[in-house]
Amino acid sequence: MASASHRRPRPARKRRTALLSAAVAAAVGLVVCLVVALRPGGEPDTVRTAAGPDAGGRPSAGTAPGKPAPAAKAKPGPSAASPGPTSAPATPSARPSPTAAPRSPARPASGTAPAAGRIAPGVTYRGVATHYDAADGDGACSFGPSPDLMVAAMNHTDYETSAACGAYLLVRAANGASVTVRVTNECPLPCAPGQLDLSKQAFAKLAGLSAGRIPISWSLLSPATSDTISIRYKTGSSRHWCGIQALGHRNPLARLEVRTGSGWQRLTRTEYNYFLSPDGTGCGGPLRLTDLHGERLTVEGVTVRPDAVQPTRVQFARVT
Repeated sequence: MASASHRRPRPARKRRTALLSAAVAAAVGLVVCLVVALRPGGEPDTVRTAAGPDAGGRPSAGTAPGKPAPAAKAKPGPSAASPGPTSAPATPSARPSPTAAPRSPARPASGTAPAAGRIAPGVTYRGVATHYDAADGDGACSFGPSPDLMVAAMNHTDYETSAACGAYLLVRAANGASVTVRVTNECPLPCAPGQLDLSKQAFAKLAGLSAGRIPISWSLLSPATSDTISIRYKTGSSRHWCGIQALGHRNPLARLEVRTGSGWQRLTRTEYNYFLSPDGTGCGGPLRLTDLHGERLTVEGVTVRPDAVQPTRVQFARVT
């Protein structure tokens, strides 16, 4: 029996072959992993699934890549109801854009009032009439003394930040009597929507002053007149700040705009019936006036002269 020292050791070649096979198998596995990682799409299936529609990472069907899906348009809520009209006004058409053509046709073909606010033409409103001492006819509209005291103060709601200023109204009482008045003032709360506070002179055309409070109906009126519109700049106006007011307009004024280098810019209306340009934009330049029917008038050549009433040559068309 041979001694242990004479036992032949395991051949080294087989050991090296086994190690080489393991290295080759590892290399093949690495190549397969790289091919999977670098195939078109740039990521394995598990990554693409995580960035799929559920994760918000891919555009939905019908949406162009790189563009967000259009947001759903919110439906406008109902506007505040106007004071008890007996017939609903027609749906207003699109209001004219401040940067549209210099002047639109005198009347929209549809006959609607695209710039109307709470009070619209062709609608009869119901409420009550009270009376007050109108003195010289001046009031919140800042028109100044009136030679005609057939004036009215509009209730706070329908005054609508002075949008009712200068409106002519045909007012009727239950007894059949009627009177035409011009809005020059505001009747503060608790005057209710539909209520008109008439000058004593106007109220007396409908009933005795002792009645105090009577039911009425009223509607907008576009009167005949030979007068033209005038422009007045507010006290303290300059090229750096100004307040602008239109006087003598036949129909209620819906907006006042000034011309800028990029088009027409709408000014903000105040409760005292001036349109303000806080940074002086457009002060002393061309103006554009729009009535509640959508008619536009352009006025030029009016300089900044505080408190001066400067007549123009334009007037809104009469609506019958």
